[in-house]
Amino acid sequence: MKNIIITGTSRGIGYQLALQFANAGNKVLALSRTISEVLSNHENIDCLSVDLASADGLNQVIDFIELGWKHVDVLIHNAGALVLKPFADITAEDFEYIYRVNVFGVAALNRAILPFMGKGGHVVTISSMGGVQGTMKFAGLAAYSSSKGAVITLSELLAEEYKEQGIAFNVLALGAVNTEMLQEAFPGYEAPLTAAQIADYIYNFALTGNVYFNGKVLQVSSTTP
Repeated sequence: MKNIIITGTSRGIGYQLALQFANAGNKVLALSRTISEVLSNHENIDCLSVDLASADGLNQVIDFIELGWKHVDVLIHNAGALVLKPFADITAEDFEYIYRVNVFGVAALNRAILPFMGKGGHVVTISSMGGVQGTMKFAGLAAYSSSKGAVITLSELLAEEYKEQGIAFNVLALGAVNTEMLQEAFPGYEAPLTAAQIADYIYNFALTGNVYFNGKVLQVSSTTP
């Protein structure tokens, strides 16, 4: 049994991941702004409605760990936000919002959780193929894809900084997955993989990937995009 923190659990990949870990007997802390009734009723899942870019939200998470778990084995950064607009129409507020969720929230939660992780700990950040240098890019995703590139570099740097402590940091750069967020951005597009299918891959990688990888970016995509 491991203690697993997952962000962005109200729907899609994060929701499926929380259920899979919990059903396997692990303890899950599900973090999202909207709490799923199904998750909150699971005996192995605790849910917190938090804004991870705020001090109050982070303090709620820290209090939970200090009063209960005491340590964390796996942290999965799955929460994300997307804005699809031509670059000329993206406002400073749009950029700030995307980076606050996709980058600053990731960095802040790392700072909060790392004191509770030890040797064998694994931090997995869910990024995008659009954030990987040299891959195909798509118009309208300047804020989103650049933010996903930022967390890739952050993970690589933290892998170096924490390697002596035995904590691994890896990134899974996903291709198109048929989630609600994808359908909201690209109505009618049918991605080849479901949220449940990609959650199954992430589940296994989160538990064992740190044995083989640290500071790596794995491209997880069956198609382009």
